[in-house]
Amino acid sequence: PHLDGVVDRDIAAVAGFGYSSALEGLDGAWTPEELSAFLKKPKDYAPGTKMSFAGLKDADDRANLIAYLAAQ
Repeated sequence: PHLDGVVDRDIAAVAGFGYSSALEGLDGAWTPEELSAFLKKPKDYAPGTKMSFAGLKDADDRANLIAYLAAQ
């Protein structure tokens, strides 16, 4: 899905996007904390996700990415 407006958007909320059942089954929103947990290691956050991204181990890298996304 598009990433503009992702911070604080409901998880799996973009109409027409083919989310995995792992993400569709999650409640809540992409708060900075939830985004950080997901970006650290997507397959641990949402087992069964289609996301092939391995993750960002560095907390500062995740915080910087989330700050960038929040500014969009």
